[in-house]
Parts: sequence; structure tokens; C-alpha cells
Amino acid sequence: MPTMIRTNSENPDFKRLTDLLDDELCLLYNTQKADYEEYNRITNLPTVILAYADNAAIGCGCFKIHDEKTIELKRMFVAPALRGKGIASAMVTELEHWAKQLGFQEAVLETGNKQSEAISMYQKLGYSISEKTGQNHEIGHSVFMRKRLV
Repeated sequence: MPTMIRTNSENPDFKRLTDLLDDELCLLYNTQKADYEEYNRITNLPTVILAYADNAAIGCGCFKIHDEKTIELKRMFVAPALRGKGIASAMVTELEHWAKQLGFQEAVLETGNKQSEAISMYQKLGYSISEKTGQNHEIGHSVFMRKRLV
């Protein structure tokens, strides 16, 4: 299993991986990066994790505060060649653990309906499909999910 580190959104490896994520999502949904930039922009965020294997960043994720008891998972990505090995699940678990340490009780997320592997992974980790959460921007292909952390 890769090594996980806690870092922040200014980490160059996080920026590189989220650029790859944006490229992949644009291809999958036939969109442009600018279409979602205001929703995907992550700056000054102290709750980022990176997964490393052989000294190379291979995955990332983070969470933002949604409200006083809830975090929102964001910008989850694993290098395509390394998917299906449990790396994303380990990253989600680490982010949940970090959020619980900070006193949060629930996690929400938004993913896309063409990302069936992601939806399946989140469901295996205890997330259930839910209604749109308050501050998320609804997009036609959005799938909203949530999980109690306590």
C-alpha cells in the first residue's frame, strides 16, 4: 500500500494530480476545464492527502468544511494505471479519520453518473446516495452521497 501524507493545497504534487483529474473529467463528460473551475478550485486548504509509491505522487484527495458537523470530500484521484488496488479506498478512509479527529460527524461528496467505479467504491465504504447538499452546484450528471462518520 502506498504511503499517505497530510499536506495542503499548495503542494505541487496535489496541483499536478488535480490537473490530471480535470483532464480526465473533461474527456469523460465532454466539457472544458473553465466550465467547472469555480467549483473545483481548491486554494488555501489545509486538509489534503497525497498517496506516494516509489517516491511518486499517485493519488490525491481533500476535504472542505461543509458546515459545523460535515465535511465534503473533493478532488479524489488515483493514477489510472494504479486503480483497482485499494488506493482510493485507503485515501477516503484516511480523510474520514482526519475529519473525525477534527470533530466532524458526517461526510458528503459529489461524483458523476459516468463514474460507476467511484460510486461503487463509495457505497462499499458506507456512503449512500442522497439528495443534493446545500452548497453544491447541481450538474446534470451529479450523484450526491453521504455517510455518518461516528
